[in-house]
Amino acid sequence: MSGALPACAVDRHGQQQVSLRAIVSLAFPLFIHAGLQAVLNLTDTWFVGRISVEAVAGVGSVYWLILGLLLLLTGMGMGVQTVTAQAIGARRPRQAARAVWTGLWLALLTVVPFAMLVLAGGSLIPLLGLPDGVERAALDYWIPRFSGGPMSVALTAVLSFFMGIGQPRLALLVNGLVVLLNAVFNAWFIWGLGMGVAGVAWATTASVGCGLILAIVLFTSPRFERRYWSRHVWRPSWGRVIRLGAFGFPIGLSIAFDILGLAAFQAMVARLGEIQGAATQIVMMLTSVAYMPAIGLGKAGTTLVGQSMGAGRPDWARRVGNRVIAITTIYMVLIAMVLALAGGELAALFMPASDPQAIQVIELAAWLAVIAAGYQVFDGLYIGSVFCLRGAGDTKIPAMLLLILSWGVFVPLTHFLAFAPGQGWWLAAPGMGLGAAGGWWAALCYIFLLAVALGWRWSCGSWQGRQRLEA
Repeated sequence: MSGALPACAVDRHGQQQVSLRAIVSLAFPLFIHAGLQAVLNLTDTWFVGRISVEAVAGVGSVYWLILGLLLLLTGMGMGVQTVTAQAIGARRPRQAARAVWTGLWLALLTVVPFAMLVLAGGSLIPLLGLPDGVERAALDYWIPRFSGGPMSVALTAVLSFFMGIGQPRLALLVNGLVVLLNAVFNAWFIWGLGMGVAGVAWATTASVGCGLILAIVLFTSPRFERRYWSRHVWRPSWGRVIRLGAFGFPIGLSIAFDILGLAAFQAMVARLGEIQGAATQIVMMLTSVAYMPAIGLGKAGTTLVGQSMGAGRPDWARRVGNRVIAITTIYMVLIAMVLALAGGELAALFMPASDPQAIQVIELAAWLAVIAAGYQVFDGLYIGSVFCLRGAGDTKIPAMLLLILSWGVFVPLTHFLAFAPGQGWWLAAPGMGLGAAGGWWAALCYIFLLAVALGWRWSCGSWQGRQRLEA
């Protein structure tokens, strides 16, 4: 039986033990894979910073809104990882490949909602009340970023398959190409073609398209055709598409509630002025260096828990999940220490010394990084818990908790702490007037409550009786 269980080793007494080495072997490529996404984000921020402070504030004011809306739909592609992992645990490889094609057909259906988002930008962004130059930069970034949305969903589905079958190095290879091409396209589109802020978004869209081509070539290669019949299970079953969408949509919804809450937070801070908006955007990008690799660790938990559930061993899923959650939390504690001690020096890398506002932005970013370090600690517990719950097929309750805490606590608390009376979106609302720092204190309170809630849900074990997923 031990051979059928993921991350399982037998000690000298014949007892099954969770293998830390096996977890690290799976998690490390995922760790680097997710870290490359952070590199992509930082690359975009660096290129935007070379344009102007207005460009940084403009992209920052809509960055989390765009990302949240993208992830609302790409989250459905993430559901492929759980279905694939459980299929592998149940020793049904063809079902794992079928889940990829189901995800690709699902991506095709997202063309219409993404087209609607492209058209909605001209109406939504003016509602944020941004300064003229900041608003122009935000509009320039909006359209090209959503134009590649369906490709992002499709790429997520294929990469989720590689993760679910325990081959994260292939996902790493594809994401590495995306990051490399993104840097090349940024330089070409911004300066070679003179596209400015729009060039940054088009660079991301173009690099994702190239990554999708490589991912599909790998998935349909003879290696996967022999074992998974990856070329033979492409025919659509709309019932499977609906089931995958029903399972994956809460994943996207939960991420979107979180990200859109951050979007509201960033938009409120941007309303306070260019300096506070730019400093917050830089700190957001610095924290992505921390949480993106942590997400890689969490995805390892999704695969290991999913394979355990597919094998009919929820008890083993609990043991391996506990270990992943502990590793993720410890990692984030270490990263938080680095962020608190070196936040100012890191922020300086993203501001040109010639900019007259650079010193003010860097000084504020250094203080915000200290508060953000506390955020990282609880973010580790949250990430580990939510990804392990996802592997068990538990997605709806986490989505509900995120909705309640993000929009019931985080957003109103940010408004209260950041704005003085008479400022902000609700002029009659009371406020403390703490500026960007107030918004970060609200974020720390939010992630603490979220981490405790999802950590408790994992520990209570209500997910153990769930049925295996099929798509």
